[in-house]
Amino acid sequence: MISSSNTTSSIKRTFGLALGALLLAGPAAGASQLDDLRAKAQATIERRDPVSAEVMLRAAIKAGASEDELRAHLGEALLAEGDRSEARKVLEGGSFAPGTEALGWRVRGQIALAQGDLRGAANAFDAALRANPRDSDLWVAIAALRFSGGEQLQSIEAADRAVVLDPKNARALAFRGLLIREQFGLAAALPWFEAGLKARPDDPALLGEYAATLGDMGQYRAMLIVCRKLAQVDPKNPRPAFLQAVLAARAGETDLARTILGRTGNAFRDMPAAILLTGVLEYRAGNINVAVEQFDRLVRLQPDNLEARQMLMRAMSRQGSDQPLLDRFDKDAAQAIAPPYTLRLVGTSWQRLGNKARAEALFARAARPAAHGPVPLPTDFAASVLAGAYADAPNQAQTAVPFIRALLKEGRNDEAQAAADRLRDANPGAAEAHLLAGDVRTMRGDAKGALADYQNGASIRFNEPVLRRMDAALRALGRTRDADSMTSRYLAQNPQSLLAMKLLAAAWAGEPRRDAYLAVSRALAARGQPEPVQ
Repeated sequence: MISSSNTTSSIKRTFGLALGALLLAGPAAGASQLDDLRAKAQATIERRDPVSAEVMLRAAIKAGASEDELRAHLGEALLAEGDRSEARKVLEGGSFAPGTEALGWRVRGQIALAQGDLRGAANAFDAALRANPRDSDLWVAIAALRFSGGEQLQSIEAADRAVVLDPKNARALAFRGLLIREQFGLAAALPWFEAGLKARPDDPALLGEYAATLGDMGQYRAMLIVCRKLAQVDPKNPRPAFLQAVLAARAGETDLARTILGRTGNAFRDMPAAILLTGVLEYRAGNINVAVEQFDRLVRLQPDNLEARQMLMRAMSRQGSDQPLLDRFDKDAAQAIAPPYTLRLVGTSWQRLGNKARAEALFARAARPAAHGPVPLPTDFAASVLAGAYADAPNQAQTAVPFIRALLKEGRNDEAQAAADRLRDANPGAAEAHLLAGDVRTMRGDAKGALADYQNGASIRFNEPVLRRMDAALRALGRTRDADSMTSRYLAQNPQSLLAMKLLAAAWAGEPRRDAYLAVSRALAARGQPEPVQ
């Protein structure tokens, strides 16, 4: 169990309160005493002292209170401690007393969601809705479930409902802020986090998201102030150290960043961003073998992450692991979409192994990168092999996406479009489904249709992958002014976006936007980026 610094004194105090109330009520607590006890337990959990709440509730049960009367609140306290197993055991051990059903089922759903059981979470939340459809916290949990299931639009609707039901609910404001950040950008999310902090100024989760958003916007001084506040209210929280490590890394302070990151222990061991940061810092420090291990972990977690693949190639090249590099990445270089950096790294390995002809061919391609639109990611299986799994679940991304890739690889573009449209129509709240349908249309030369799909995706989640596609589609249609305006607005919301800067620099390289081009080029140079091609 996780305890707070004032656990001992809180346990003594709350134990006394609980026992005293029960003794006054006789062998079994009356309704008013139980209501008072539940309220005290709830307030103790809100103060981030769930251990004291657990002790208070167990003492009451031991003294004669009905376990069903306190089951929901005891489960909530155990979940807040991080003991999901015991919380589930308690919650499934009997019934919920009238008036506590909504809380009990909500907590059961939250446990299922934390364990990746989306169906179990949905069933529990449905039961909670039947008990109390006006529970703002329940709608926050439903929003989290829908987001986890890829139903981003439905998640937004649930979060909006939570805020309407309780405009001062800090959890609802925080989650709506997270969705706003995905939907409209960093700057648009700040007021939501600030509103949440007005309602609950010491909430660790809110402070963490607020600090992270400020850091992503480049407001580092403000980020550090919020990090210090977070460290004060929650001394064991590792997030301030991680954010400060990111800041030190961006400033080139490798040793400092490694020291700060070390303070987080294993808290972020499996978080992709932390794995990437660890790999970068170890690479900079000359610990190449460790860097290779970290980047390898990241590529295995996210095999389609181009940045991770290039970082692993770079580390393996510096390590001198030329043959292992070729065994793993020569196929990447053979693709028409291979970026120049990949071509150079693979070419260098071929050169060091003595195959000058292969190396020179790759270097030549890197020197003259070919322009291309969307190209399907590679697949190792033919469409005929994947067709069976697709037929069983055509509306699920895990079966539809590989099948669509295989169809495109075989030139069966019309069939790929039909499959992509079916996936999109079955999942209208998932931005990625709209992007996939638009990508297939782009490959078929339908820029206008693709733009419509991209715009629908952007209305749900407007991030850099959407920006890249919409910018290209607008320019392909000759709508350069619209593309410039859209990308400029994105940069205003996300002022550290290198992609937005590069897109604008490429668009403004010539007259009459030469001054604007130079300004963006200077901004890129200040961030260590090469000057855009003019």
